This record gives sequence, structure tokens and C-alpha cells, in this order.
Amino acid sequence: MCLIFLKGGLIMEFKVGERIELEIEDLNNEGMGVGKYNGFTFFVEGSTIGDKVICEIMKLKKNYGIGKTIEIINPSPYRVESKCEYFHQCDGCELHNLKYDKQLELKTNLVKNNLERIGKIKDVLIKDTIGMDYPYRYRNKGEFKVGKNYEIGYFKRGTHEIYPVEKSIIQKETADIVVRILKEYMKKYKVEGYDRKSKKGIIKNLIVRTNRDNQVMVIVVTKNEKLPHKKELIDLLIGQKEVQVISIYQNINSKDTSVILGPKDIKLYGEDRLIDYIGEYKFLISPKSFFQVNPVQTEVLYDKVVEYLNLTGNETVADLYCGIGTISLYISKYAKKVYGVEIVREAIDDANENKRINKVDNVEFILGKSEDILPKLNEKGIKIDAIVVDPPRKGLDRSLIDSIIEANPEKIVYVSCNPSTLARDLGYLVDEGYRVVEVQPVDMFPHTMHIECVIGMQRKDT
Repeated sequence: MCLIFLKGGLIMEFKVGERIELEIEDLNNEGMGVGKYNGFTFFVEGSTIGDKVICEIMKLKKNYGIGKTIEIINPSPYRVESKCEYFHQCDGCELHNLKYDKQLELKTNLVKNNLERIGKIKDVLIKDTIGMDYPYRYRNKGEFKVGKNYEIGYFKRGTHEIYPVEKSIIQKETADIVVRILKEYMKKYKVEGYDRKSKKGIIKNLIVRTNRDNQVMVIVVTKNEKLPHKKELIDLLIGQKEVQVISIYQNINSKDTSVILGPKDIKLYGEDRLIDYIGEYKFLISPKSFFQVNPVQTEVLYDKVVEYLNLTGNETVADLYCGIGTISLYISKYAKKVYGVEIVREAIDDANENKRINKVDNVEFILGKSEDILPKLNEKGIKIDAIVVDPPRKGLDRSLIDSIIEANPEKIVYVSCNPSTLARDLGYLVDEGYRVVEVQPVDMFPHTMHIECVIGMQRKDT
């Protein structure tokens, strides 16, 4: 394939397989280097900010090209040797070859660019991204693919082929041990992993959840209820002195989708739930519970929520998308009343149990859609002084934004894991009478392109 590109009267022709020299100026959302050749943009695998590379063109589109690095002519001053031996093949992380302080700078700029380009929000204080003192071994939840030939790991970059991983330096060490045990069990008892092409096999995924006390919940995801030698697997897991496994589940997922967990859980051993902590609060975690994966940075994030709410103790707060109640309970001692709203019944059940074990009496959890519940609170004469939203990556539905505007809170604190949908939603809220006071990015996911943000907003008339 070839492409004719016209730039300022200059005609340029690009061909797949052609090699060109590029200066890498930025990284895109997938961590690929961004360079321009006479104004035409290329996304380049195997490069980082500041590299000068020879790029081979792999694909050509109307407005951009995709290439791979053939040679690094001048390495970037920000380039470092990756501490992860799987970095060049595994798609788990994108930034292991970039200095950590540069990663933080990159994420700050990513947030700033999205707010300006998508939300049309300028002249707002965007603080430097808060990083970690030790940005390794931070994840309390490991999710691994399991495939044929007893492979356990992540997808190979750009494919759906499994790349075996024996040690992940962003996961807790306990995850490495459980991966090793499962592989030993599969080999010894000839238990097949799942072949994503033929749709045959037994074990599809492995999830390892670890709490502050280094106790472990293991979840083995299978295509159906068949799991040979269950007792032997349990004995292997609980017999290891290196790891304290207190709960083992089998999850059944018969569907071939990107969703890891299926609807049915079978407890094979131990406790129903794992207990973990955020600050002074403890939380019961089920196999499907959403719980922040970086415990150190979660406290940083939630402390910012408290700071931006700036409560006096007399306010009523609505926590939307409350999940198992982590933010609701964390802010409860600063508020008069907190209403946590969540559409998932199991999450509300866990939230009420978490309220009970923490002996908190000023939080009420409500099952339902936030856009439906907010108007009902208004109808009951309940004035909401502040709202916290922590939505999934798709951001807020427009109907919920309308409900928030109708509730007319003095303050809104938005917790986001996606700068682009965040920028879109902030643009709507600004148009409807709110102003962005401050933006604080928090590096919840070092060595990846993901970034979490806390945003403080106020009504313009306050």
C-alpha cells in the first residue's frame, strides 16, 4: 500500500515497508512513540520520548501511519533499561523504559492536553502528578491469562497470544508464587489451559488478590464447572509456607468475551471474603468486588477527595458509583450524612456489611441508578451539599449530569481514571454553571499510560 500526502503544496509518497528517520516527540495512549515526517504523523512501536529512530512503516491510514523501530540512532536522555525482563513482548505495561519522573511529567501533560482539547478548559491549576517512592510491587490484584501448553501470563503486545510471565514486578510477590503453583498443578495433573482459537480447554484465567496482611484469595476461572483434582490444587495452594492462602474460588465463565469473570462463583476453600484496609477502615472483598489495586496511592487519592470536599461536619454528601462503599465510609467522619448510590446489588450488599463492621451510622447505601436516585432525594426534601462521582472509564451519562445539575450541589469532586471522558464531562459541567478549582493527577498505575485524577469543582455563584 502507498499513500500520497499533500502538505503545503508539497506532495509526499509513503509506502509500507519504507524506512524513515523520525524524532519522537510524545507518546500516545497506547505508549507508542509519536513522530512527524514533514507534518505527517507516525505512531512508532519500540520508541520513547526523545528518541531519534529509524522507523519501518507497517500500516498507512488517511491521517497517520504505524511503524516499528528498526534502529535507535540517538537514544532519549529519558530512556532507561527496563527492570522488567518481559517488557519488550508483554502488553501489561508501556513505560518501563522511561525514567519515572518523566512518566509523571508525561501523565500531567496528558491530563492537561485532554482538558484543553476536549473540554475546552484552560487556565486551571493542574498540579504535578503525585508519584510513588517505590513504583514497583504495588498491585494487590493480579489478573493472568491461562492458555494451552500450561502458559500463564499476559497477552503478547499487539496480539491475543499469551506471553508466559513468571515474575511481574508490578504485582505482589504472592502473585508470582501462586502463578508457579498453578503451573505445577496443571503440568502434574495434565489440566489444560484454554485455547482461545479452538475454544477448548479448562482454565481460562487466574486472579490473585492480596491484602495488607499478605493474605491471599485465589480465583481460578474455568470454562465450565469441570476442574479436575480440585483437592490436590487446594492442598498445593494452602500447603505453601511462602504464601498464606485463606480463600480459594472457582469462577465459571463460559463466554468468549473480554470480561474475565463469569456469573457463578464456587467456593473451594476458606473464607468467603478477604479483608483489606484503606486508612482506618476495613473492607470485605468478594471475588467480584471492585477495590483499588494500589493501596498506597488509594489513600493519597482519598485524602485529596476529603481535601477538595472541605467539609465542616454539617453537610450532606452523595457518593455516586459508590461500589462497596470505600469513599462513602472514608469521608463519613467529616460529613453529617452520606448517601452512597450503586446499581450493582452485590456491591450494595458488601457496602452495607462494610458499614456494619466499621460501626459507621451516618451512611446510607441505596441500590439504583444515580440519575434516578438523586431526583428522589430532592423530592424527599433532602438537600445535597456536595457530590462525589467515581465513574467507570466511560464517564458520566448525560442523564446523570442533568440530575447533578438539578440537585445543584455547592461542590462536586470528580474521581476519574480516563482523562478523555473526564474532559468531556467537565466541559458539560462548566457549561452548566460550575468551575474547575483544581486538578490533582495521582499515579495509581506506575509504568502504564493510565492515570487517575481528583478534580475539585464549585458552583460559579459560590
